[in-house]
Amino acid sequence: MATDNGGGAGGSTARREGGADGGWEPELSDSLKTFGAVLKALREEARLTQEQFAPLVRYSAAYIAKIEQGKRFPPRDLLDRSDEVLGAGAGRVLGAAARSLTRKVGLATWFLQWAGIEEDTTSLYAYECRVIPGLLQPEPYIRALFERHLPPLTEEQSERQVAARLARQQLLVERPNTAFSFVIEQALLERRMGGAEVTKALLTHLLVVGRHRNVELQVMPLVQEEHAGFEGEMYLAETTDHRWAGYIEGHGSSMLVNDPKAASSMLQRYGKLRSQALSHQATACLLEQMRGAL
Repeated sequence: MATDNGGGAGGSTARREGGADGGWEPELSDSLKTFGAVLKALREEARLTQEQFAPLVRYSAAYIAKIEQGKRFPPRDLLDRSDEVLGAGAGRVLGAAARSLTRKVGLATWFLQWAGIEEDTTSLYAYECRVIPGLLQPEPYIRALFERHLPPLTEEQSERQVAARLARQQLLVERPNTAFSFVIEQALLERRMGGAEVTKALLTHLLVVGRHRNVELQVMPLVQEEHAGFEGEMYLAETTDHRWAGYIEGHGSSMLVNDPKAASSMLQRYGKLRSQALSHQATACLLEQMRGAL
């Protein structure tokens, strides 16, 4: 869904893509590529195309393709479901390949799993108090973030990250049946990151994205005595089998929340946030007013 302060769901690191709604664009590790090749070989041995195999293991064909390419860390459920589809022998081979995976430390490993959840979800919620979520960032705003990244990026690195984040935003149009909800702090708009022109582009972009039927955008007012988001940003996703997962990130660290009780607590806080923020219609009016004032 997904997720950046400049790179991840919200956008913090240069190696992540931006979009917990941000994403992470991993360097392909040998072990991930090996696992993907093993999965592909076993699938083909069973004479199944990606389009045939994907619904049997309850993931999208696009997600299976990325795992086979070594671009996504395989979720635990995939092993059990593949065992059911491909047989016990194939399951043991796939399990051995999974045990050899080189997990990238901290943020990378967590976000690889979150990115997979985000791409195959029925609902994706985000609350941000640090930076505009990656899925909502227009190109001028993305460039402003990477220009300020520390340590500094090379021009090539910056261009690669901009392209990756813009590509990730296709989720909003490629998944018209996914309900996207964003709650962002008004302070992020008042900050004018990158200057007046960048902020005007941001406000215009938010107004355009907010017209999508599957997107709800709400701004949390600067003054709000009742505020359920004091613990910080959060991302939530409802999977296709109607389970909820959460994702949180900070300076060089992140955590995927799979525990149902913890995810439920996050969902309660997010529900309260939505009730405290401006409505979708009132938010659109505020964005128009702010754009007119620039």
